[in-house]
Amino acid sequence: MPLFPGRVQARCAILEYLQNIKGLVMSSTFDQVATIIAETCDIPRDTITPDSHAIDDLGIDSLDFLDIAFAIDKAFGIKLPLEKWTQEVNDGKATTEQYFVLKNLCARIDELVAASKGAAGA
Repeated sequence: MPLFPGRVQARCAILEYLQNIKGLVMSSTFDQVATIIAETCDIPRDTITPDSHAIDDLGIDSLDFLDIAFAIDKAFGIKLPLEKWTQEVNDGKATTEQYFVLKNLCARIDELVAASKGAAGA
């Protein structure tokens, strides 16, 4: 029998809660990004999934992606580092999947939002 059974159960419950919150944040971010893409590029919303590659699967060109990035910047209060990402891909330091598969893009958006909140609080 564990020495502190209540604490173990409480920790498990907290970890489960945090996992759910992380999933909700990603889901919320994805929903907003997918809606932005659908509205900006006239793509049916139900065809956009977390595994969609913005360029390869959705056929978004560079000009449309700039419009999407601007809308994301405005919606989330951040600035996507598109020049940096493009340079990393061109230099072979990153793949397009790291930035343009929507679940990865959403994770990067969440990181940028968290960093901007941390900088604002500092």
